[in-house]
Amino acid sequence: MEVIRKVSLRNFRCYDEFSLDCRRPTTLIVGENGSGKTSILEAIYLALRGKSFKGVDGEIKKRNADFYRAEIELGDARNIIIRFDGSKKSFEVDGRKSLRLAKKDKYPVVLFEPDDLYLVGSSPARRRNYFDELFKQIDNRYAVALGKYNKALKQRNDLLKNEQIGVDDLFSWNVMCANYGVEILIARKKYLEMINESLTEIYRNIAKNRDVCNLRYIGELCDENRYLGILERNFEKDRLFGYTSFGIHRDDFEFEFNGKKADGSASRGEIRSMILALKFIEAKILEGETGHPPVVLLDDIFSELDEMRQKHLVENFRDYQMIITSTAAPADLDVSKNL
Repeated sequence: MEVIRKVSLRNFRCYDEFSLDCRRPTTLIVGENGSGKTSILEAIYLALRGKSFKGVDGEIKKRNADFYRAEIELGDARNIIIRFDGSKKSFEVDGRKSLRLAKKDKYPVVLFEPDDLYLVGSSPARRRNYFDELFKQIDNRYAVALGKYNKALKQRNDLLKNEQIGVDDLFSWNVMCANYGVEILIARKKYLEMINESLTEIYRNIAKNRDVCNLRYIGELCDENRYLGILERNFEKDRLFGYTSFGIHRDDFEFEFNGKKADGSASRGEIRSMILALKFIEAKILEGETGHPPVVLLDDIFSELDEMRQKHLVENFRDYQMIITSTAAPADLDVSKNL
């Protein structure tokens, strides 16, 4: 499916002006490291999701330029234009202008970066962010709940830094953290169960073995009353630390391999097969939940994978529009643009 037809950039990262035609199922962008390949994917992600996966607007704007502009022509004849004038960003979709990309104008994206291959051994914060971004794409209610939770958490943490604060002063923020926290917990459990339904099967198809893979949620699954009670009991400790020590913002997603923690028990190749399986499931869930086949952005992944896993990557994403960056062109892919 052709979702992206053309990308046009002006004063975007290293580009004065740039244009890329994407009118094919697979677009391969070949260039040396530092040539601006990732910036093209960043512009596409920005147009489809409303934010960058890499930096803030002041960093995106080319040095010494007054503005940046990115325009994405879509397969349904719509155009999305992003402008940044040095102080604020705006979106224009078929003549409709707004400061944020509307929910109805967003489109699902699977972004695969080299760092994703190290997700198993990364920090809990990195894993939380990874899965939160996925679940936000799947379910707008999740995005809203997480945004409100983070605002309430910030207010609670700010109050905890005041030595004169009492437990009653935190009650409204405790209630909000408990309310939205439990909503997020329930959704995380639901989507992890969806991933686990096919994680082992797809992993085995890639790795050609009989190992078992699983994702386990590390955190207390509780109702609102218990959540609220824990926050209130932790008041003195939290006031001493100056931050909230319990909650969904500290939970983790643990990869398991044959019943053990994958970080330490699985080999590098086995872990990479697990992440590939996760990415394939991510695409299927996004398509199933949103009704749209996601655009797949693969950023310099081929250099990190052996030939077998490269083949699985291309074959499993063949039904989606792929835009790939690489320092060299694999023999079985047509080159759309060289940098």
